Amino acid sequence: MEAVGNYAIRPIFSDGHDSGLYSWDVLYQLGSHKEELWTHYLARLATAGASREPGQTPAPPAKAPAGSCGKR
Repeated sequence: MEAVGNYAIRPIFSDGHDSGLYSWDVLYQLGSHKEELWTHYLARLATAGASREPGQTPAPPAKAPAGSCGKR
């Protein structure tokens, strides 16, 4: 976690990526609406057929092999 002035923080993850700056107002809103946001997030995952658990999301269907060098 890195402070950005007096107005925001920037999370930096162990794999090196960061997802931007979060102002204190945004963090307050996220915390205030946590249950509603979490429920919506889980519903979106379910609609997409995805899961938060590793290995729980089905693999995408295999693509048909493409012809090579213009031959079929």
